[in-house]
Amino acid sequence: MAEHDLTALLAAQMDRHLVFPLLEFLQERQLYSEPEILEAKIRLLSGTNMVDYAMDIHKSLHGTDDVPEDMVRRRAEVVSRLRSLEEAAAPLVTFLQNPQLVQELRPDKQYNIHMLQDRYQIGPDQIEALYQYAKFQFECGNYSGAADYLYQYRALCTNSERSVSALWGKLAAEILMQNWDVALEELNRLKEIIDSKNFSSPLNQLQNRIWLMHWALFIFFNHENGRNGIIDLFFQDRYLNAIQTNAHHLLRYLATAVVVNKRRRNMLKELIKVIQQEQHSYKDPITEFLECLYVNYDFDGAQQKLMECEQIILNDPFLGKRIEEGNFVTVPLRDEFLESARLFIFETYCRIHRCIDIGMLAQKLNMSYDEAELWIMNLVRSSKLDARIDSVSGTLMMMTNHVNVHEQIIESLRVLASPDDLHLGGNLLDGQIPESLAGQYLSLGGPGAKYKMKILYVENYK
Repeated sequence: MAEHDLTALLAAQMDRHLVFPLLEFLQERQLYSEPEILEAKIRLLSGTNMVDYAMDIHKSLHGTDDVPEDMVRRRAEVVSRLRSLEEAAAPLVTFLQNPQLVQELRPDKQYNIHMLQDRYQIGPDQIEALYQYAKFQFECGNYSGAADYLYQYRALCTNSERSVSALWGKLAAEILMQNWDVALEELNRLKEIIDSKNFSSPLNQLQNRIWLMHWALFIFFNHENGRNGIIDLFFQDRYLNAIQTNAHHLLRYLATAVVVNKRRRNMLKELIKVIQQEQHSYKDPITEFLECLYVNYDFDGAQQKLMECEQIILNDPFLGKRIEEGNFVTVPLRDEFLESARLFIFETYCRIHRCIDIGMLAQKLNMSYDEAELWIMNLVRSSKLDARIDSVSGTLMMMTNHVNVHEQIIESLRVLASPDDLHLGGNLLDGQIPESLAGQYLSLGGPGAKYKMKILYVENYK
């Protein structure tokens, strides 16, 4: 399934340090050969200060204890530069490590800068040195130290561009330390800046949104409320436009989040619409499954795509997260996706058939006959599904549901009702029907609908 691997597309929009977890996952899944993964890691490390790590990988790749001379020289340069930056930032670092002195700082940045200069001879040069020191620590792989120094730097920085750069660095550090709550806070803070900041060009703002969505994948598929978060963010017009412009592959993650999130089924229709619009730019088994089921009503095609979806999830670094439970290893998202997808198939099939052969349905659900019968039985019991299982003939009979005309009226008016209609309440209580809704009454229920409509509005707005 390497043909559907998105690592190259994802890595192009991420800081190189964020790519390492992706490569670790691919190495574990053995999606590529070991030498390929190790070579990719060395190329990534060449742009960082993690020289010792690069040396270890070089030894593993070539089966030797010797390392190239350029790596040895590079290590000496990194150590020398680290000491130099440490000395330059020392006065400010010493101040920030003293809790009593830190209490002298105020929310006013200008006051802090003058106070530090007057009382402690700490000026702009030392503040800039703190930024460079924090950045260097990050490049060395000391994410905890980098996050602390970048946070402190932003409290003193008056340069908006440099402050945003520090926030990106802190977000990356929190992600790499798997501090998901803090990372989510930084993500929201960065989003607010991106949406409100005046960029030099719309393309620059678009690129920042694309970066933000890619980095956010780490948070959304690890934070307890992440599946709601990805739907909320990706369906915002400006971010959905960014996906449709230059990040079509993110539809995989949006589609997966909608499928497994039972509380957000209302977004399914909008998702199908987007998938259809972008089908010539991007498709994979997950988007094709939804298209087969809800656009083409191709149940055989949906069944085939569902089997491919399982492999897609297992081999995706964000979707295929494994959890060890005793001697067992589970992939929670895979299990939830398959369960929801089978329910989608079942609901859609039942919507257009009255008598259903359980054996045929079992095939479409990729289940054995006994598993399908038990699954359907539990579904009928736990839901309001009006159906009956005939074990002798092996069929599921869907009962005809005649909806009461008054229930139709109430449901139709509930759709019409909105906060903008609140001012209509007085007329309705007086028994007067606004002209804009009178036609709805006559067509739906005749004169008797007046009482029903009056009750609906009284309940909603009293």
